[in-house]
Amino acid sequence: MAGYLGRHRLAAATLVNPMFEHIREDWKNYDGHITRQGLWVMLVYRFGRWRYRIRSRWLRLPLSILYKMLKLLSQILTGIDLPCETQVGRRLTIEHFGDIIISGDAVIGDDVTLRNGVTIGLKRTNEPGSPIIGNRVDIGAGAKVLGPIRIGDDAVIGANAVVITDVPPNSLAVGVPARIKPRKAPAGQT
Repeated sequence: MAGYLGRHRLAAATLVNPMFEHIREDWKNYDGHITRQGLWVMLVYRFGRWRYRIRSRWLRLPLSILYKMLKLLSQILTGIDLPCETQVGRRLTIEHFGDIIISGDAVIGDDVTLRNGVTIGLKRTNEPGSPIIGNRVDIGAGAKVLGPIRIGDDAVIGANAVVITDVPPNSLAVGVPARIKPRKAPAGQT
């Protein structure tokens, strides 16, 4: 009996630990400011991802209902749509309130920053494929990143840019449609 309980406690700890590790990291990323809407969205997102780890359909069902209610509440309060089907890396920072829409099949890397009015999603409703965003990408206010494209690591998407083609690493995308320019290295770096 003791071995049985020990295995189930270990299994439960394995299910919960990754979620709390990500939440702890998100908490630090937002400096523990509970008033930041990006933190609310990330908490709901992490919970939504975690519930998929529960194998029993009947145990997962009430958690799925809770997730759907929390997601709707989060959308109403923050104006941010981040479905749990989206693959999000670590330390996603949502800098500003509202009007952020991210497709469920988008992929977002580590240390990405989003500002208000950003859309990451499909180019057209009848064309599958959403963007894959690399690590340390900074996406400016009002930017639209659309279609099955790749945004390279350390890229910057300018405010109100409409990006419909790949952006190489360490590049700047500005304009409508976006023009790609190499980023200048800061003084002292080569």
